[in-house]
Amino acid sequence: MGVADTRTTRDTRACQPEWAPVEVRWRRFDASTPVGCAVVDDTGFAQPGQNGGMAPTIATNTTVDLNELLEFLRPRHHMVLVTRRSDGAPQLSPVTGGVDDDGRIVISTYPERAKTINARRRPEVSVLVLSDDFGGAWVQVDGTCEVVDVPQSVEPLVEYFRNVAGEHPDWDEYRRAMSEQGKSLLRITPTRWGPVATGGFPARLGNQQH
Repeated sequence: MGVADTRTTRDTRACQPEWAPVEVRWRRFDASTPVGCAVVDDTGFAQPGQNGGMAPTIATNTTVDLNELLEFLRPRHHMVLVTRRSDGAPQLSPVTGGVDDDGRIVISTYPERAKTINARRRPEVSVLVLSDDFGGAWVQVDGTCEVVDVPQSVEPLVEYFRNVAGEHPDWDEYRRAMSEQGKSLLRITPTRWGPVATGGFPARLGNQQH
C-alpha cells in the first residue's frame, strides 16, 4: 500500500467492523479522537495528545458464523493456500482467490501445479485470507477441495472471474482462452474456520502506557 505521509495512518473511524485495519502499534486518544484513530510518528508510535494519554492497539479475535465469514471473505482476494505434499509436509502457495455464488472459496490454477496435484491426492486444505493492507484482519479457513478441470471448469471460471474482477469485455474470448490453456479451478467448501483476527498487544497490556 502506498503511503504518501509516513506520519499519518488511514482513518478507521467508527462504524467500521471489528476487523477494520489497524496500522499502528499505539493509538492516541483525546477528546476529539474517535476510538480506532491514530496519528503516528516515524518510529511507529503515536505522539502524545494534549492529555498525554496513549493506549496500545489490542489484538482482536471475532468469532463469526458462516454468513459473516463469507461477508468478510468476498472483498478480500489475497490468500495463502496450504496443501500437503506426498510426504505430508505443507505446501504454501500465494494465490488470488474469491468466493463463488455457493459460498465456496475458488482459486484459478493449472492441472500441473503442485497445489493442484496435492489437492487431488489429499483434498483437506487450509486457506489464510489476508486483507489488502498486510496489517489488516485475517482469517484461517479449513475445508475440502474439489479440483475441476476443462471442460467442466470453464463456466465456474467465468463465475470466478466475475466475482473477483467484475465483467470481462469479451466472455467468448475468455471462455476460449480458459479452454485452450487447460485451466482448472480449486473449489473449497469451508468446514471449519477460526475467528477473524487482528494483530496487536494482548489485552492484559491494554491499560499500560508506553
